[in-house]
Amino acid sequence: MSPSDLTVFVIDDDAAIRSSMERLIRSVGWRVESFASADAFLERLPVAGTCCLLLDVQLPGTTGVALQDLMCEQEWELPVVFLTGQGDVPTCAASMKKGAVDFLLKPVDDELLIAALRRGLERDVARREREAHRHGLQAHLDSLSPRERQVMDGVLCGRLNKQIASDMEISEKTVKVHRGRVMEKMGVRSVAELVSLCGADLVARASAAKRESAPAD
Repeated sequence: MSPSDLTVFVIDDDAAIRSSMERLIRSVGWRVESFASADAFLERLPVAGTCCLLLDVQLPGTTGVALQDLMCEQEWELPVVFLTGQGDVPTCAASMKKGAVDFLLKPVDDELLIAALRRGLERDVARREREAHRHGLQAHLDSLSPRERQVMDGVLCGRLNKQIASDMEISEKTVKVHRGRVMEKMGVRSVAELVSLCGADLVARASAAKRESAPAD
């Protein structure tokens, strides 16, 4: 990904700080947008592309802390680096607990700040990759028929074809046909690839569903 595809949103009521941060961030090659208040940033939403917030704590109107709270409530997973001249231990601890990337004090060393922003941008890249994987996986799953999904769940649970056939009261030959279609639609060539694609969460859900459907002893 090109640096120019990455954006840092600077939110600080000090015009001199905003100007200084803009110059520093542009020197790395990243895009930058600055706002004098959290409310101005909220009016800017939604944002697209990989980004990170450089956020002051004390702001007119909606404070930086309140903005982070709002983002948590709305499940806006935007990485936040706090930069403030009025930091304290409780505020720092609370912001980090809520997922802030870092909590820095003004004046800040340029390299330290850039390193924190880079971690925030990397976090957003990873989040977007996870979301893309989930969406792609869901599209694959939606392509399966109910019978194919049953067979796939059996495969994820480690069941043999004959066991799946018994579970579903169909022939082993039919299971093999469904299994082949599952592998084709999911775009994999082996059970190991299927498990890797689906991930631990989906495998666990398949196993739990299998246990719930099993007859009691």
